[in-house]
Amino acid sequence: MTGHHTTGLAPYALRCERLAEPLGVDERAPLLSWRLASGRRGDAPALYRVRVRTEAGEQVWDTGEVADPAAVSVRYSGAPLTPRTRYRWEVVVTAEDGTTGQAGSWFETGQLSPAAWQACWITHDTSDLDVVDAPEEGEVALTDHGLQPAVRLRRTFEVTASEVTASPEVTASRKAPGSPVRARLYVTARGLYEMRLNGHRVGDAELAPGWTDYRDRIDYQVHDVTALIGEGENVLAATLADGWWSGFVGFDPRRSGAHYGAFPELLAELHLDHANGDRKVIATDGSWRTRRSPIRYADLLMGECHDLRRDTPGWDRPGFGDADGWLPAMVTGADHDLITAAVAPPVRAMRDLPARTVTRIGGDRHLVDFGQNFAGRVRLVARGLTPGARVTIRHGEALDDDGALYTDNLRTADATDVLIAGGDAETVFEPRFTYHGFRYAEVTGLPALDAADITGVVLHNDTPWAGDFACSDPDVERLYQAICWGQRSNFVSVPTDCPQRDERLGWLADAQVFLPTACLNADVAAFFEGWLREVRGAQSSDGCFTNVAPRLAGVADEGAPGWGDAGVLVPWHLYQAYGDERILERNLDAMTAWVDHVHRHNPDLVWRHRVGPHFADWLAPAPTPRDVVATAYFARSTDLTARAAEILGRTETAQRYGALGRHIVKTFAEHFVTPEGVVAGDTQTGYLLALAFGLLPEHLVPRAAERLAGLVEAAGPGVTTGFLGVGLVAPVLDACGRPDLAHALLRRTDPPSWLYPLRHGATTIWERWDGYIPGRGFQAAAMNSFNHYALGSIGEWLYQGVAGLAQTPGSAGYRELLVRPRPGDLTWARASYESVRGMIRTSWTRADGVLRLEVSVPPGATAIVHVPTGDPGGVRESGVAVADATGVQVIGTEARTLLCRVTSGNYRFTAADPRLAAP
Repeated sequence: MTGHHTTGLAPYALRCERLAEPLGVDERAPLLSWRLASGRRGDAPALYRVRVRTEAGEQVWDTGEVADPAAVSVRYSGAPLTPRTRYRWEVVVTAEDGTTGQAGSWFETGQLSPAAWQACWITHDTSDLDVVDAPEEGEVALTDHGLQPAVRLRRTFEVTASEVTASPEVTASRKAPGSPVRARLYVTARGLYEMRLNGHRVGDAELAPGWTDYRDRIDYQVHDVTALIGEGENVLAATLADGWWSGFVGFDPRRSGAHYGAFPELLAELHLDHANGDRKVIATDGSWRTRRSPIRYADLLMGECHDLRRDTPGWDRPGFGDADGWLPAMVTGADHDLITAAVAPPVRAMRDLPARTVTRIGGDRHLVDFGQNFAGRVRLVARGLTPGARVTIRHGEALDDDGALYTDNLRTADATDVLIAGGDAETVFEPRFTYHGFRYAEVTGLPALDAADITGVVLHNDTPWAGDFACSDPDVERLYQAICWGQRSNFVSVPTDCPQRDERLGWLADAQVFLPTACLNADVAAFFEGWLREVRGAQSSDGCFTNVAPRLAGVADEGAPGWGDAGVLVPWHLYQAYGDERILERNLDAMTAWVDHVHRHNPDLVWRHRVGPHFADWLAPAPTPRDVVATAYFARSTDLTARAAEILGRTETAQRYGALGRHIVKTFAEHFVTPEGVVAGDTQTGYLLALAFGLLPEHLVPRAAERLAGLVEAAGPGVTTGFLGVGLVAPVLDACGRPDLAHALLRRTDPPSWLYPLRHGATTIWERWDGYIPGRGFQAAAMNSFNHYALGSIGEWLYQGVAGLAQTPGSAGYRELLVRPRPGDLTWARASYESVRGMIRTSWTRADGVLRLEVSVPPGATAIVHVPTGDPGGVRESGVAVADATGVQVIGTEARTLLCRVTSGNYRFTAADPRLAAP
């Protein structure tokens, strides 16, 4: 991709289907998108033009010059794309003054159709795994949790000199005399796979192919392996492990594992395009050979055990002659109908965390503190171990009052990794097919452990980080970092609830309440597009969403209020954040089916029937009546479904659900709101839902807002909401004219509060407000995660309220920004966000009686800027009176605020500090 400059209008960050230079695109009309930058104020695109060509230079599409000043994306509509083909594309944007900027990128199609696959599903002869190895003399029996060993698979093939091309660049990187013109590996598994080619690992994806409901869909990945192919004998090899397919998943003791299958299977095709024009396909079939691996077991919940005494060095390289114990692969089928290209960025090892401290706690036991709760694994360097020596690594989030590793809250998850030494002088142990949620690791079996020899490896989906926030209060900054780490820890294939215990499920409510924060932190469009496939796939024939996706039998199947509603709320917010109408197109039928399901069983419009497990406002200190919560969400989902239909031009559908939504709102007021504006239950969450979802008659809004503020003040000021109310409390208080209370809640340090856990060592968001209390100890171990993200949904208001980085209610994809900072008692704050249009920045400081507000608006966007000030007439921009500033239009004043509309560019406002104004 060509770079971008900032002197004039320039496109950058080109994406196909929200991914940079993706391999394996199966979308036949992919979305091509770009962002814009410029160093000139008021710069805006007048025209764009997109061209798409094959690598050979054949043009397959040219949009021509299109007049659309709002465009930052276009759907491909050229000649039909062909499978397994690389396309190069460029975008040229023309500014209003006629200057142009351009950039280029590429994408590559995948198989495009299940019918294109030739490979068979293969696995190891499972009867061989029934042979249980007896412990060696003097060895303590290994607890394998009833799990089977991971297996290795290999296949040799020849590449002749006539089939390769001597590329100096490729030859140097791979130390081989030549390579095919192109080599691509298309691969997936029922279970987890790691591929190797001639001794080299293929790609960097972890826990691939990820978790889907394998009964509906199985993702595949594509890897460019051209540089790994050599002349002569080549070896394509794989290791297979249970993963979500046949390992332990969830917490149901009646169905703790093997939810989808009994043993993992592999499906792979290596396509070699040779210099002579031929294509050779190496596919999984009965010619492959298999053997048990040194990985005695590998499980996401229980952990992983490597027995290096069983290793067979060189098994994945040419020239391996040890065929003992290798069996023909079993072919289990050739069905391809459910195979689809992955649309989300994969899980990767994103960073290393050095050990902060290593403490010997007795004999050969050491306690390691990484200083951060995270999801991942450790990398351990062990030296001088005799064959059969065992090193055990246990993981935990916290220490008990005696300083020992606390694991009670893991429930049945063992979270223990084991190394059995093979006798090498030095061994690097790093599990490949498990992950844990932890801050601390207890290592047993090493007489000495240096901090440099153990590292935490952070795993999560590689969603590009898009946002940043900072402010003058170190506690609030720590809160923001805890929110970010909670997101990283729980975006592992699907948006999980927690990464440590026997659960790690894609709970819908957790995802929907945290999504506004998640979208500001990172580019999660592709990640959630993949997960929404699971949400839709789990929907029943009568329209009922589930509570978790991918669905698991027996795990609270029928969608509860606020949980099932995520099938509506998540697509709607993704559309707002990214401006892609396809999100609504793909989900509207599922959205209408959900609303119809609720309506069908509740014709009186009060949602009391078919409420599933009805979690209500989960873990709220002050419970809200269940039918209040349910009916509020019924109204919200109906309203958003109507809005989505209207955006898509489905007028009849929009009118039908719009009318239904208005009836539900009327019913809510009649059943749950008194003439004085009291919402049934008189709880914070009840008022938050009613105000945020527009469920009150207009004349009662001030009374309800006043009562909400009274409840917050009476609690400390404090928050008494659970999962469903917590993300609304600060924005609603702000909208009701009480940002002072939002700030008071933000900076409270007694429980329940966001800062209380941080004062007691938290580095991520807790599941419970009171997960640990000095003197009382831990909350009930049955449900007490220290790494959840639901209560971290306050992060949205840090960006939008404190820093003032938001968009107007009618905007999508940040076409019109809303910059409205709420300084409170802070002295400065700043935020940045890489939107689909380009970079947005807000920054304000107050000192010496002056408030300074800086705003950056990307090309093609505008912004409504609220300048807090004690003197609206004295506001200046870049040193001149605001009324004379280029690109600035004064549109009004509010109490202590000047309102301006600005075009794209960078702005610097100065004003009298609003704290100096008389109340």
